[in-house]
Amino acid sequence: MAGQQFQYDDSGNTFFYFLTSFVGLIVIPATYYLWPRDQNAEQLRLKSLRRVHGRCLWYRLRLMKSQQSVVPRLKKAALLFGWAVFLLLAYKVSKLDREYQEYNPYEVLNLDPGSSSSEIKKQYRVLSLKYHPDRGGDEATFMRIAKAYAALTNEQSRKNWEMYGNPDGPSATSFGIALPAWIVDQKNSMLVLLVYGLAFMVILPVVVGTWWYRSIRYSGDQILINTTQLFMHFMYKTPNMNMKRLVMVLTAAFEFDPRSNKEATIRPTDNIEVPQLIRELGNINVKKKEPPFCYPYSLKARVLVLAHMARMDVREELEEDQRFVVRKSPALLQEMINVGCQLTMMANSRGGFHAPRLVTIENCMKLTQMIVQGLQESKSPLLQLPHFEEEHLRYCISKKYKVRSLQDLVSLKDSDRRLMLRVLDEEKYDEVMAVLGSFPHITMDTKLQVLDDEDSNNITAGSIVTVTVTLTRKRMMDVFEKEQEPQTCPGDETAPTEEVQGDTSKAKAKQVWQNKSKGTKKTAKSKKKKLTKKKATPAPVKSKQANGSVAGNDAASPAAAKDDDEEVSDKGSESDEGETNKDSPSERDDDSDKQSDTEVDEMAGDDEEEWEALQQSIQRRERALLETKSKVTHTAYSLDYPEEKQEWWWLYIADRRDQTLVSMPYHVCTLKDTEEVELKFPAPSKTGNYQYSVILRSDSYLGLDQIKPLKLEVHEAKAMLDNHPQWDIPDTEEEDEEQEDSDGIEESEDDDDDND
Repeated sequence: MAGQQFQYDDSGNTFFYFLTSFVGLIVIPATYYLWPRDQNAEQLRLKSLRRVHGRCLWYRLRLMKSQQSVVPRLKKAALLFGWAVFLLLAYKVSKLDREYQEYNPYEVLNLDPGSSSSEIKKQYRVLSLKYHPDRGGDEATFMRIAKAYAALTNEQSRKNWEMYGNPDGPSATSFGIALPAWIVDQKNSMLVLLVYGLAFMVILPVVVGTWWYRSIRYSGDQILINTTQLFMHFMYKTPNMNMKRLVMVLTAAFEFDPRSNKEATIRPTDNIEVPQLIRELGNINVKKKEPPFCYPYSLKARVLVLAHMARMDVREELEEDQRFVVRKSPALLQEMINVGCQLTMMANSRGGFHAPRLVTIENCMKLTQMIVQGLQESKSPLLQLPHFEEEHLRYCISKKYKVRSLQDLVSLKDSDRRLMLRVLDEEKYDEVMAVLGSFPHITMDTKLQVLDDEDSNNITAGSIVTVTVTLTRKRMMDVFEKEQEPQTCPGDETAPTEEVQGDTSKAKAKQVWQNKSKGTKKTAKSKKKKLTKKKATPAPVKSKQANGSVAGNDAASPAAAKDDDEEVSDKGSESDEGETNKDSPSERDDDSDKQSDTEVDEMAGDDEEEWEALQQSIQRRERALLETKSKVTHTAYSLDYPEEKQEWWWLYIADRRDQTLVSMPYHVCTLKDTEEVELKFPAPSKTGNYQYSVILRSDSYLGLDQIKPLKLEVHEAKAMLDNHPQWDIPDTEEEDEEQEDSDGIEESEDDDDDND
C-alpha cells in the first residue's frame, strides 16, 4: 500500500503561487471597498446644493474637510502599491518553469509514440552505448533510459505505466506545501516559533479581545448599553417628562462621559467657560444634586445643548465639543423613543407599572427638531429660514398678513410676500425663497382594513387592524407655483379682474397642505343631505279643485292631462302584468333563478377582486423584505447642524384623549417620492366608536407635522361555530369508511397467510 509524503518547496517556485493568491485576496476586496469616491462627483453634488445649503454649517465644514484631507491620497497610494506587488508576483509566476510533467517513456528514448519493438531495441542500444556508466556516460540518464526501455518491453512494467503512470507501480502520494524549505530548517526553528507565537498567541488574541469588549458595550444602533439602561430607568421613573427634564436626561448619556467615550473631552478651560455660559443662559437647574445630572460632563453637555438651541456664540475652545454633543443628540433621542416604545409594550402586555405618556415620546421628537434646527421651543418656525431675525417677525405677524408658519408664508401672493419682506434685498429674498421652496410638503392618505379576513372592512373586537399610509413628498416650490397659476379658462370673457381675483383667492382659496379630510367630509355630508332630501320629498299630490284643474297647476294644458292619462294607463298595465305574474309560478321561479345567478356572479367577482388585492399586498410585502432601500433621501436644511442630515419622519397612531400610543412609531427613513407604510395594532376589546389620530412628525423641521383623524367602529366578533357543516359527515359515509378499513385489514391478513 502506498504511503504519503509531504514535501516543502526546495526551489521556492510554488511559494510564489501561494503569495500571489494571498495578495490578490487582500488587494481586490480592499480596492472595491476602500477606493476613494470620485472627488469630482462629490464636488458636483456640493455645487448643486450650494444655492440652498451654502450658508449651512455642515456645508462649510465639508468644503474645508475636502480641501484639507490627505486621507484619500494615502488610500490611493496604498492600494496602487498593493496592485503593483500583485502584478509583479503574477509576472514572476508566469515565468516559472514547469516542474511536474507526465512521465512518457517514448520521450525519454526520443521515439515517436507507437514505435515497433525492433525500433525500441535499436534505439536502446544506441543510447546505452552513449550513456552507459562503463563508457563514461551519466548514470542518472542511463537509469532513466533503462526504466523507459523496461516500460515499453516488459509486460508488467508496461501494465504499471498504463495503470499508474509509473513503470514501478503505485508510488507514495506526494503532497507539496507551498512554503519554502528554510521555514522547517532546524537552524531557523527558534525564529519561526517566535514569529508564530507572537502572531497567534499575542497579536490575534489582543485584536479579537479588543474588538469583543468594545462591541459588547454598544447596542445595534451604536448606543452604549449603559446609556440605554439610564434612559429606561428615568423613563420608568418619570412617565410624564417635560422638555426641561428631557434635556437633562439626554445630556446625562454616557456618550458624553470621557471615561466611557474617548471622543468626549474635559478641558481645563471648562471651569471658566461653562460657568460663564450658565450665567448667560439663566436657570438650568444647576443646583440639582441628583446623579448623574450633577456630574461635570452632564452639566457641560446640557449647557452646550441649551446654548445651541438659543443660538448663542461660544468660544473656539468649546465649539468642537458643542458640535460633538449636537451631532450625537438625534441618535440618542431616537434610542430614547425606542426605550419608551419598549416600556409601553411591556406595560400593555404585563401591566403593573405606568407606561410613558404620549407627551413624553412626542417631546423627544420635538426636541430632535429643535436640536437639528437650533431653535428653542417657543420660537417661530419662520426662524428656520436664512436671514430671518427676531425683528423681522413683527412684519409677518401684523394684522395685514398674519403669517405665523411656513404654510402661511407660502400661501401669500408673491407681491404681498415681497412687500412683507421688503427689509431684505433681492439676493437675500431669492435665497429665502429657494430655501422655502426646498422644504418638504407631505400628503398623507390612509386606508383602514383587517388583512387575512373574510370581510376586510369589518373591524371586530380584538382583531389586528392594519392602517396602510401612503406618503407622497413634494417640494413647497411645486405647491405654491401651482397655487399662483390662474384658475380661469383662457378665452373666458366673464373672468374677474386681477384685483378681484387676488381678494377672492386670498379669502376662498383652499390650501393644499391643510388637512383635506375636513373639506371632503363636509362635501360628502352635504351631498348625502341633498340626496336624502331628494329621496324624502314625496311626489306632489295632485288634489283636484272644484273646477276640475289640478291644484298648483291652474293653466294645465290638454297635453299634460293626456300624459296623466297615459301614466295612469301605464300603471294599470303594470298592475295587470303583476296580477298575471302572480298567476304564473313558473315565470316567477325563472326570475328568482336569474336573480340568484346574478348574485352568485357578483359575489364571485368580489371574491376574485379581494383575492387579487391580497396577492398584490403579499407580493408587495415580500419585495419590501427583499430589497434594501437607501436611507439617503433629501438633505435637510439646517443652519447650525454640524453634519449633513437626511429628512426622516416618524409615523404612528395615538389616542390623544387618553395620551397613549396605539401603534409604535415607525421611523420612515426611505421617503424620496412615495412610500407606503403599514401600521398594525389590536382593535379594542369592547365594541363602540373610537377616535384615533394618525400622526406624521419630522425629525428635521419645525412646523411641518401633520395629524389626521382616524375613526374606528368596532363590532362584536362572530361566535365560533361548534359544529361546522364541513365536519358533518353522514352516517353512510362513516359506515363506508369503516367497511373499507375492515376490508383492508382482512386483505393484509390474507397476504400474511399466503406469505407464511
